[in-house]
Amino acid sequence: MNYNKSNVRLGVLFWLLYFLYEWIGQATISNEYYRYFINACVIVPIAALATWFTTQILIKKFLLKKRLVEFRIWFIVSVIVFTLARRSFNYFYTYPTFYNTHWNQPFLFPPKLIIEAVNIYLIVALYTMFYFLRAWYEQQRLAQELQRDKAVAQLELLKNQVQPHFIFNTLNNIYSLSLKNSPRTSDLIYRLSSLLSYMLYDSRQEFIPVSKELEYIHNYIELEKIRYGERLDVSVNCFDSVDQFTIPPLLILPLVENSFKHGVSNDVGNSWIRVDLSVKDDWLTVKIENSRVSDTLNGHAVYKGIGMENVKKRLEIIYPDRHEFKCMSEGQSFLTILKIKKR
Repeated sequence: MNYNKSNVRLGVLFWLLYFLYEWIGQATISNEYYRYFINACVIVPIAALATWFTTQILIKKFLLKKRLVEFRIWFIVSVIVFTLARRSFNYFYTYPTFYNTHWNQPFLFPPKLIIEAVNIYLIVALYTMFYFLRAWYEQQRLAQELQRDKAVAQLELLKNQVQPHFIFNTLNNIYSLSLKNSPRTSDLIYRLSSLLSYMLYDSRQEFIPVSKELEYIHNYIELEKIRYGERLDVSVNCFDSVDQFTIPPLLILPLVENSFKHGVSNDVGNSWIRVDLSVKDDWLTVKIENSRVSDTLNGHAVYKGIGMENVKKRLEIIYPDRHEFKCMSEGQSFLTILKIKKR
């Protein structure tokens, strides 16, 4: 609707300006305002009809649908009709009224017919150029909107995939403790409620401070430490201030979760996880390294799973050409490096 209204405004403005040109613009030269007013009242509608027929019928219904034979036939017919209409006005009104010269030349005088056709179709070409440039611009705008809406919908889907996946794992932890009647179950439930609050409210935002994500990660780690006990050593280090950085919620957590799922959970002995954050030249670097059992895990298994795939897809959508994401497996450890450029 807005596009149609805009086209109407464009048409009204264009033909108003053309009318003023044919009337006042021409009349100021000879000071014959009445003559050129009558001239504009006839010439402008003829050009407008020729333009409408060219854009709405010839181009839209024939040319764009590749009906080339019909396009050529009707184009020739329309040129003849509109040229003769303008020639008739000038021949039977303008020339005898103001010049008294049409008796000296035939009605179908080729030079005059060519001039009349050129005068009409220069205006038709000018309007058609504006019309289709605007249509092209509108198509580009709609394409960008559709692409943006698609990206937003995809991000929401990916985000919603992260949340149930994490909740499922955490509830399993709670269930395990409850079977043992552990007195720490209540603390675990309290921490889980904090995480759910984060997912229900903060995760709905497009971007959040890195510090908020870190708080979320700390809660997650505390939940996992209750499960693994003394055999797990986890350290989180922030070497530089990250106050100026914002990131999409639930972006770093899946990387930490992956360290537990594919590293610590497969190791019955002592395990460790190290999370380091640093900032340099508008780049945030997150390094997450964990111990692993190389005999039971090949180097590619860590790439699988909902969490890691979500991170990759979200980075491609939100940070195209502004991120680095690497996973490296060496011996008894696995390292993930994520770099994001400041928005």
